[in-house]
Amino acid sequence: MTTYSGPARLTLVDGTQVSGMASLSTNQRGGTDGWGGTFRPDKTTADFHNAGDGLSLELPYDQIGSVAVTGVRKLLATQQLVSLAGRGPAPF
Repeated sequence: MTTYSGPARLTLVDGTQVSGMASLSTNQRGGTDGWGGTFRPDKTTADFHNAGDGLSLELPYDQIGSVAVTGVRKLLATQQLVSLAGRGPAPF
């Protein structure tokens, strides 16, 4: 399993870029490679509930991967935790 934890930028379908922290890992389930994790935006201004597919996650050094939002939950009063499922090769 490979992991990444650090700064990232999530680009929404409309082009809005949201900075935050990502915690990602690869996994192997039933012989299928995949990756995913969570994203905690710096500010909770974006509407992630309607985000769905077609997003991209950019890591440092121009590493970019396609992702889909699979869930959103509140952390405390002012933070969100966005669950992501990777599409294609992992960018880390």
